[in-house]
Amino acid sequence: MGRIAVFFFKGFLLIFSIPIQLSKIIHQVYFIGMKSVFVVSLTAAFTGMVLGLQGYYTLVKFGSEGLLGAAVALSLVRELGPVMTAIMVIGRAGSAIAAEIGIMRISEEIDALETMDISPIRFLVSPRIAAALISFPLLTALFDVVGIFGGYVTGSCLLGINPGVYFSRVESSVLMEDIVGGFIKSIAFATVVATVCCFQGFFTHTRAQGFGAKGVSLSTTSAVVISCVLVLIVDYVLTSFLL
Repeated sequence: MGRIAVFFFKGFLLIFSIPIQLSKIIHQVYFIGMKSVFVVSLTAAFTGMVLGLQGYYTLVKFGSEGLLGAAVALSLVRELGPVMTAIMVIGRAGSAIAAEIGIMRISEEIDALETMDISPIRFLVSPRIAAALISFPLLTALFDVVGIFGGYVTGSCLLGINPGVYFSRVESSVLMEDIVGGFIKSIAFATVVATVCCFQGFFTHTRAQGFGAKGVSLSTTSAVVISCVLVLIVDYVLTSFLL
């Protein structure tokens, strides 16, 4: 954990070194953020629809199905939005980051950067950390909005809850502190995912279990598994403090 923390702080501080690598950061925002929009939106829509369906049949037992909007919105904004977004980005972009950097390591491209006195952490890691810190909150906001409309489709269009009641409950139940808490989680998840995936790829050559292509595959698998587990652990810790 100490090596990963030092690796992150080096990468984070080098984001602000002059000249700022703006074009590389924009390219990574496009790769991590823009290319994840479709999968995040699709996942959000069906997550919201399932929440609407499950929530309706639970609330109707207590005669409080009018609270469906509040239940869907709070579940998404506080919890499912940041967590599901992080897991989707890990699967789509995190694994690709680990594999790309791992291949650059075994093909000695990173060694070539060091030979030319170019910091590989500044060149490869810093733009990805910056892009993740920008992309995760935006994707989380998108997930929340699409998920709330998914709950509306199930609750109002299919099960007959008044749309005005649904959205008025959404508006009255979600407070600014809920939204801020969700964004804090998304920034923490961005830090974890970008750092772990870059770290696993960057140190592919130190793996004792495998070298070459096998080492890259092991690094990619480790990046995905460790990132998912850490996201859930960090989510529990942050939820304990934010409640």
